[in-house]
Amino acid sequence: MHSKQPFSLGTEPRADYLEKVTGAAIYASDVTVPGMLHGKILRSTVPHARIARLDVSAALAIPGVVAILTGDDLKDLPGTETHWGLSLRDRPVIALDKVRYVGDPVAAVAAVDEASAEAAVDAIVVAYETLPHATTAREALAEGAALVHERMDVLKDYYFRGHCTPVEGTNQFQQWSYESGDVDAVFAGGARVFEDTFTFPMVFHYAMEPHACIAHWQRNSLEIWSGGQTPTAIQRVCSEILGIPLSCVRVHSPYVGGGFGGKASVKIDPLVAALSWKARAPVRVCLTIAESMLTCRRLDAEVTLKTAVDGDGRIVGKAVRAVVNGGAYADTGPAIAVKAAIRAIGPYHIPNLRLEAVGVYTNTVPGAAFRSIGGPQAVWATESQMDIMAAALGQDPVEFRMLNMAQKGQTLKHDLRPLDVDMRRSLRAAVDTLKRLPEPAHQGRRGMGVAVGATDPGIMPIGGAIVRLRADGSVNVSANTVEIGQGSRGVLRIVAARTLNQPLKMIAVAQPDTLQAPYDWGTGASRSTVIIGLAVQMACEDIIRQVRDVAADVLGGNAADYRLVEGAVEGPGESIALIELLRRFNGMAAGEFLGVGRVNPNTRDGGFKLQPLFWETGAGAFEIALDEGTGAIRILRASGAADLGHVINPKAAEGQDEGAMVMGLGHTLSEEYIYADGQVVNGTLFDYKVPTMEEVPEHVGTTLIESGDGPGPFGARGGGEGAILPVAPAVANALFQGWGIRVKELPLTPERVWRALQEKNPTDE
Repeated sequence: MHSKQPFSLGTEPRADYLEKVTGAAIYASDVTVPGMLHGKILRSTVPHARIARLDVSAALAIPGVVAILTGDDLKDLPGTETHWGLSLRDRPVIALDKVRYVGDPVAAVAAVDEASAEAAVDAIVVAYETLPHATTAREALAEGAALVHERMDVLKDYYFRGHCTPVEGTNQFQQWSYESGDVDAVFAGGARVFEDTFTFPMVFHYAMEPHACIAHWQRNSLEIWSGGQTPTAIQRVCSEILGIPLSCVRVHSPYVGGGFGGKASVKIDPLVAALSWKARAPVRVCLTIAESMLTCRRLDAEVTLKTAVDGDGRIVGKAVRAVVNGGAYADTGPAIAVKAAIRAIGPYHIPNLRLEAVGVYTNTVPGAAFRSIGGPQAVWATESQMDIMAAALGQDPVEFRMLNMAQKGQTLKHDLRPLDVDMRRSLRAAVDTLKRLPEPAHQGRRGMGVAVGATDPGIMPIGGAIVRLRADGSVNVSANTVEIGQGSRGVLRIVAARTLNQPLKMIAVAQPDTLQAPYDWGTGASRSTVIIGLAVQMACEDIIRQVRDVAADVLGGNAADYRLVEGAVEGPGESIALIELLRRFNGMAAGEFLGVGRVNPNTRDGGFKLQPLFWETGAGAFEIALDEGTGAIRILRASGAADLGHVINPKAAEGQDEGAMVMGLGHTLSEEYIYADGQVVNGTLFDYKVPTMEEVPEHVGTTLIESGDGPGPFGARGGGEGAILPVAPAVANALFQGWGIRVKELPLTPERVWRALQEKNPTDE
């Protein structure tokens, strides 16, 4: 288990704490630029239609309105592309010819103030020729369904590595399959076969700060202040659209008020950049929460499992079909579909396996990455079925899992890295942690459920960092990892301090800036500590080599005889301050040591080529109470356990996992987009219900396991996503264990639970 690492007084590992609690922290939505205009977006009010007429003349006549961007402007954009995407180039900068969902941007206004921009939006006249629409994947897959997209432009190795296989003439943007062993023979044999279908809802990321971007186009350059998680992806897309070299597209990443994947890849930035180009001035667009709800959401899914168990209780075969609803634009949907199918394997050794992933366009808010892509959808299904099977076989749910778990080092899928975590240890730790929590005040019936999850983060092992050791021993770290509240800057400070043997108070981490910091693939997939933390460690090791070489040159002897200490270099019988070392070497008290660290697939002798770099796992145990009169679930106690390899910042790591558990309660108990006639009917802060303090468990415990064998600095693995995986199935399993009802549709609203109770125990009228 983890141990607290000591820090001396005044060396808080999270330098952002004070800035945030005092209001001094600058977020993307706080940025102002001289001469800045304000942008507002006119959005489609219909789910699927051709734009018959778009008249902006009255809007342009409003005082203070400078420019209005529409689809007609796309032909004049100076770049090579008018559409963008991650696996499919399917999204225009702004609606072109037709709209595909309620919320699709139709026009964007730039004005001297927000009031003028809003008035202009209201003055724009739009007429639509409506088309048939589909809200669910089943509707979109039905014979004769209207096509959301008439063409499929697949990108090759653009941003996500992997396969995207759309089916022409349909609404399928992904069709993927995998098979090992002989699944049909197992199902036809003597094993007991279980078949179940589970559904998972559309869910909003609900970051505290909505999407925001400030873009300043000039004839040969573009400068962006973005609330996005992936500055280099934003840089590349905007470069292509506006015809500006990457070297002249500068993306700043201030603090981001939460992301969770909803600000990953690219979202509103190309539109804002194009509006700045049209207005010939810097433009700020900051969405409302309601607009962010119309920008992206988690993909809803239907997961069907067919699982065979032999007479000894061992799973001998499994077929998975994951159908995900990607909304109007594919975004990360093709990857999410595949991940959902793979992550439905669970941490179990299954000799015969068939996986199928289907990604579907619909006329709904575009799906996007969201804290463990495809993981909650898949684990909800698999871990619910594990309890169904255990009950039918008369086995204890924990022991049934223990029996079927893969050993550490055993393969889950033949082309993936073997499981690198002892999942039995994690499950035991979660159960033991729950038992150690204080007894809840509740005196009535209780239910206790468990669940585990294992995910293969799709980490691109591409990233770098620059570290400078100044003459006074202070250190600057420069990297493009975005601080979205997960504590990445704090982790990088700790890595630099420990590697260089300098006090934490002497370490400063710069704001991400694509002009200054090395390339990084992006912030997501629990990769910041592993990839950029390792790059910082490598850069620091580069500095140590330089310092030793200079010390040997100045003082004599072997480089290996010298080591860095606080503000100085220590050698055989002598210690010399860094500034004095530089004075003797350079002839003046000036200079610095600069180290560069790069991570790529060849890192560790090619060890980073095999995916995943590590398995991110989570185990959870939940105890609940139930109001049988209303169906309302109350979480009494919740515990989680995860093997993080090495815990660099215990406080932040615990906060991330406990935050993930509470976030998971959202899609478990209440959160879902509700559609009617193609419209989101609960798309406001008032109508969309997220967990409040009343829904938070009375007692929460987290156990962080340190096996020391992760690929990151000091043996660390990534974290912060695995803890969301067990929540929904553990709560549903607790409901089954305590009250004997099984609900296969999320969220577990009071109405659904109450109806399940009535079906189990009907009352006489």
